[in-house]
Amino acid sequence: MKDGALAQRAVAEGIGTAILLAAIVGSGIMAERLAGGNEALALLCNAIATGAILTTLILIFSPVSGAHFNPVVSLAFAIRGDLSHRTLAFYSISQFVGAIVGVWLAHLMFELPLLQVSLKERCGSGQWIAEFIATFGLVLTILGCLARAPGAIPVAVGLYITSAYWFTASTSFANPAVTVARSLSNTFAGIAPGGVPAFLGAQLIGMITALVLVRWIWGDQTGKTK
Repeated sequence: MKDGALAQRAVAEGIGTAILLAAIVGSGIMAERLAGGNEALALLCNAIATGAILTTLILIFSPVSGAHFNPVVSLAFAIRGDLSHRTLAFYSISQFVGAIVGVWLAHLMFELPLLQVSLKERCGSGQWIAEFIATFGLVLTILGCLARAPGAIPVAVGLYITSAYWFTASTSFANPAVTVARSLSNTFAGIAPGGVPAFLGAQLIGMITALVLVRWIWGDQTGKTK
């Protein structure tokens, strides 16, 4: 692959992840301000906005980079042999940088301090199990659709994340870049930094478990795209 093509793909991953985080954090801020203390309503608004923007971003950027916007998704494709280690490195860096930039953009839009650290505790076995399930389900959704109905991936992922906001105790981060970036926002969508390592570990285990199950059910579906 030419360096120019890889740069374009990496930038697409960064832009997509930035917009995703701006939507997650921004809609959380807006929802909390307008919900009048009704946390269920705020979460509903946050979930709908996140699912909608994720579907849109996948439709936009999938032809360019595959629209991962998530280091564990990129790692899953690399483990399958669908992504080279070099591409994985570029994607992951772009995703983490893009996620942080997206949080800062949300802060700027709502005239909040740019640099923040979240105080919102998300700890405990229930939260960790939830992140395992959220990531397991996300990877299963992507690879399951890829095996039999690849055109359905944008809608399936958007619907899954919208649902997982509600059925998981953690509200479904399912993404290391999202998790790290949200620790830098002391808003509705935040997570205190102390809770980040356990979330990342649970996400990694969920991804690996999904890979094993997908291979057992659908076999080797690798496309060898580097």
